[in-house]
Amino acid sequence: MLNIFGKKSDKKSDKEVLEIELAEPVDCVCDFTYNFHWQHQGNKLDPTWKIPGTNYTFGDLIEHLKNNGDVRINGDAGHRLCSSMGVDLQYFGGSGGDVPVGDVYVEGDVDTRMGISMIRGSIYVKGDVKEPVGNVVRIKSNVKGYKKFISITDITMNNLKGYKIEGCRLEGNKLFINDGMVKDTVGARLNRGAEIVLDGNVDLSTGILMRNGTVQINGNAGKNTGALLNGGTVIINGDTDDFTAIDMISGTIIVNGNAGKFLAANKKKGKILAKKGSPIPPSKEKDLDTEDHSLILRHGFNPRDFVKFE
Repeated sequence: MLNIFGKKSDKKSDKEVLEIELAEPVDCVCDFTYNFHWQHQGNKLDPTWKIPGTNYTFGDLIEHLKNNGDVRINGDAGHRLCSSMGVDLQYFGGSGGDVPVGDVYVEGDVDTRMGISMIRGSIYVKGDVKEPVGNVVRIKSNVKGYKKFISITDITMNNLKGYKIEGCRLEGNKLFINDGMVKDTVGARLNRGAEIVLDGNVDLSTGILMRNGTVQINGNAGKNTGALLNGGTVIINGDTDDFTAIDMISGTIIVNGNAGKFLAANKKKGKILAKKGSPIPPSKEKDLDTEDHSLILRHGFNPRDFVKFE
């Protein structure tokens, strides 16, 4: 059961706070996609569904955040907390860009995939956060007793200086990440000529929906690397799991290793360079041209080891 204590004023910020109590974790709280609503058409989750035991819907929390209100969760949160937070999704009639949002506070623990594809707002967590997390890094918190997380994309898109980012450093338009946390969706929706370099392995959907910039992973990557890539460059200095470049629209993916099975499924355009991989027709393996050689050399790899998939 969940019980809503209702809305109240936050004396520190004068923001309106919507406060809920969770007796047990609930998945997809403050999930702006409603668990990818366009795929299941409301069979798994719908904005109109009431949070069990309350008069509030999942959609009410999203609208509250969009109105710059904060959400406070008393208890543990489930999977996919704050998925795509700050995205004005076209599917729901939005612009497709980002929008200012309030913050989310969790008084307990958070399960996996917190902040997948998140681009705006902050998440404060009093308890533990289970990996993999999403497109977030931890920064020095301004609220005592809470860990604070913000979006990697927000840092690079808006050149957010002045934050003490744990295990990271921002140099000009280049963000270096070495915090040891396994992440999904690194660089999601990046639309600026910035660069993200992460040392270590990552999980799902690196660079999803990017339009500009570069994401480089010095390690292996999970499934759906470069999914829906629409510009920019994703570099994996290791192997990727299956479905690399799925639904790719444009841009470049370089894999200094094996790009996996089901490569380039439903790919529209764009360039994939890898040492090997198993593409889905009509994409097929091709020889490199002069431009491909130069591109690979520019990133410090040996062109003799690579092939192109188009």
